[in-house]
Order: sequence, then structure tokens, then C-alpha cells
Amino acid sequence: MVTIEISNQQKILELNEELYRLFREITAKAGEMEGRNQGEVSFALVDNKTIRELNNKYRALNQATDVLSFPMDGELWGDVVISTEQALAQAGEYEHSLKRELGYLIVHGVLHLLGYDHKTDDDRRKMRQQEEEILKELNLARNREGMN
Repeated sequence: MVTIEISNQQKILELNEELYRLFREITAKAGEMEGRNQGEVSFALVDNKTIRELNNKYRALNQATDVLSFPMDGELWGDVVISTEQALAQAGEYEHSLKRELGYLIVHGVLHLLGYDHKTDDDRRKMRQQEEEILKELNLARNREGMN
């Protein structure tokens, strides 16, 4: 079984059971599709100021981003940090639900923990294909109804 922990460090989005279920389902589906049915993932939900500080500290990029991943080993898959402020802005920009945007950020972060990357065009295609397959399996295709 894959277990998750969510640390809510922001005041932009209220956490509810639907959101917790979204995190659990996406993490479990990503693990299942990668043959990893055991593990632990820690999520932190933050604002743009916090994620900008982390991005600057760990990637030397002094700007906000949407998601950061910090892989570990074995059953400790690692940590995923998501800016809910950035997620909300991107949902509007891409004209889809906040639920779909959060779903994408969750799966993107978890796939990084599982060894995916997007440094080359080929890697980017493989990762994007896996992201969309997982989202499709969970009925989170683009422009679907969800949390607004």
C-alpha cells in the first residue's frame, strides 16, 4: 500500500475529503502503473512565496514554480511541494478545473519521484504520455468539471 501525508502550509485552498482522495488515488495509480505498490509520499501545499524560496535554494531559480519533487530511496519515494496559488492561476490560464490542474501537478511530482524526468524531448514525451494515461484512468481529462 502507498501511504501519503499532506502538510498544508497555505491558506489559498481549503483541504477537504475530495482533495485528500485525489492525492491518494493519483499516487496509488502512478505507483500501480510503475509496479510500485508499496511506499510513502509526503506532499506540502504552499503559496508562491514559499515555493519560490525553495526553487531558489534547490535549483538556483528565484521564481515561483508549480511543483517541486525531492526523490528519496526505497519505500520512501520522497517529497512533493505544490503551490496552490500557482495551480489556481494555471487552471484559469489553461481553462480547466482546479481539480484537473492539481491532478496534473500531483502526478507530475509523483512521476519525478518514480524516476521520470523531462530533460530530453524523448524523456518529456514518455513522461507526458504516462501523466495523461494516469489522469485519463482517473477521469481527469482536460476541461472536465471539478473544483473551481
